[in-house]
Amino acid sequence: MNVILCENIENLGVMGDRVSVADGYARNFLIPRKLAVPVDTASAKQIQHELGIIKRREEKRRTEMTAVADQMRGLTLEFHMRAGEEDRIFGSVTAQMIAEKLAEAGHAVGKKSVLLQEPIKALGIFTVSVKLFPGVETEVKVWVMGLENEVTTSEAEAEEEDDEDDDEDDDDEF
Repeated sequence: MNVILCENIENLGVMGDRVSVADGYARNFLIPRKLAVPVDTASAKQIQHELGIIKRREEKRRTEMTAVADQMRGLTLEFHMRAGEEDRIFGSVTAQMIAEKLAEAGHAVGKKSVLLQEPIKALGIFTVSVKLFPGVETEVKVWVMGLENEVTTSEAEAEEEDDEDDDEDDDDEF
């Protein structure tokens, strides 16, 4: 089935392209979601008019997302994680965790928008790209720090035993 795309669709084409797709894909996915219109049922003027409206809406959205990207550019997200030897953290900082921190900061993005090659598994400062809109990306700093005043259970037990020994020694002196 031949359709004209109303939006940019990855691996298929850009808005305004005339493409040939499987009938089921067009009828069950593209047309109900208004991602495309059939070539044979709509007149050329109607399609051009709809594409003009869609392009204006897309351009407005792009300017909004560019403004949001400028706000996010200086943002630094802090994660406090337990760390072991060689500054390796227990667990990892994932795209989902970064998306949640961005939401807390007032920027709602999905985890798929966070372009993270692999989860962060070490302490340090990392630069992570966030794709807000096709063609609009920004970078945020992710600062992974170790927990301060981290006391493991074995260290806490050792301190308690030392305190008990000190108390017993004090009783002997009187």
